Amino acid sequence: MHSISPASLFKRMPNLLLFVALSIGIGCSSLQGHPPLEVGTILRVATQQSISLSELESDLRTADVIYIGEEHYTPSHLEAAITILDSLRHQHRNPALALEMLSWDGQPGLNRYITNPDMSVQEFLDESRWKENWGGDFPDYQPLISYAQTHHLPLLGLNPPRSLVRLVATKGLVEARKSPDFLSWTLSEHTVNDSEYETLIFEQIRACHPQLPDQVYRRIFEASIIRDEGMATVIRNFLDQRATPQTPLVSYTGGGHIQYGIPVPKRVRRTHPSINTKTIYLVAWDPSKKKEVLAELHEGIADYLWLTPLGPKGLQPRCG
Repeated sequence: MHSISPASLFKRMPNLLLFVALSIGIGCSSLQGHPPLEVGTILRVATQQSISLSELESDLRTADVIYIGEEHYTPSHLEAAITILDSLRHQHRNPALALEMLSWDGQPGLNRYITNPDMSVQEFLDESRWKENWGGDFPDYQPLISYAQTHHLPLLGLNPPRSLVRLVATKGLVEARKSPDFLSWTLSEHTVNDSEYETLIFEQIRACHPQLPDQVYRRIFEASIIRDEGMATVIRNFLDQRATPQTPLVSYTGGGHIQYGIPVPKRVRRTHPSINTKTIYLVAWDPSKKKEVLAELHEGIADYLWLTPLGPKGLQPRCG
């Protein structure tokens, strides 16, 4: 899921008023004083200042979970993730890698891929159930997955099986829970009543799918809950089962799953409030995104904003 800046949400109005004030030069600073926005800029959101890659790597040194939010099919975002994994390895932190593009029902294949260097790409695709779950072009994500194999990093599928998500989107959560297909998977308790999450996600669903019946919006929203809760379940299980705190998890998903620390990170914190987490929001930079990026910076979309080159497909659609 790509994020849509929730600038229209009333709950974020104080931040928006700050942004408007900055835009027209009211107060102690103006937009003229913002850090340079260009490819390679890394912004620490709390201070709204640019930092070096080495400073970012230092900040990540003690993290238990590092959430990376990408724009799908952007090579520079895979490169950024590999840079972070390299840094952790060089610090002897032995990271694990979890991907939205991989699903629970393919986990046995992921385990075999990491331990068997002779496993062919076709065998990996079949055993990971790539086509059934993600379905996009594998070469777009192959470098990151191959990196995990080369360096023997634990590789985890974050996403619930597509069939499970589709079941909720079709029948709604109440009816889907009665299905044997739903009951065959272990999910933690579904937190449905979260007004912050609901406001954020409903705004984006309506923007991406205008003029649908209310009950359809509700089912799509409930499917989003299952995806985010499912990803959080994988991360919680990893934290509970890891042999040592020196094994951090790098979670790689679309930016929409980490925005404002709400969709997945907040669900993990519900049961693991004391873990050290960092969120990194990757943006394929184009000058046309300036206002959007500045709004996200002032609204606190993540701990870090990292501007990278556009991918070969150019600007990505807002809804994907």
